[in-house]
Amino acid sequence: MPIDPTAPYEDDNIFAKILRGDIPCTKVYEDEWAFAFEDIAPQAEIHTLVIPKGKYVSWDDFSEKASDEEIAGLVRAVGIVARAKGLVEPGYRLLANVGENGGQEVPHFHVHIFGGQKLGRMIA
Repeated sequence: MPIDPTAPYEDDNIFAKILRGDIPCTKVYEDEWAFAFEDIAPQAEIHTLVIPKGKYVSWDDFSEKASDEEIAGLVRAVGIVARAKGLVEPGYRLLANVGENGGQEVPHFHVHIFGGQKLGRMIA
């Protein structure tokens, strides 16, 4: 089902359920603002998701409505996870899909961290 990045937040999406503890995950990091866990269908040797704890549908929704503290907290969490996984050198990729054309599959804003291997071109 296509994701509308302007739609209201849905409390029954899979990431909301993970945040509530209704669905188990392999937690990587958690703080006041963000939660990180391993992707269940990894697309690279390392594939970790970082999500805000707030109710945001997409990058657009998050950048418009999140507080400065929430935005800084998520950005810091991404950096903490990447460093903890040893990805800074030789490098890694961040990806945030927005809406149908961007390939967004879950209506909760999330950032993918890919690494542990040479990743190739971004778009074929």
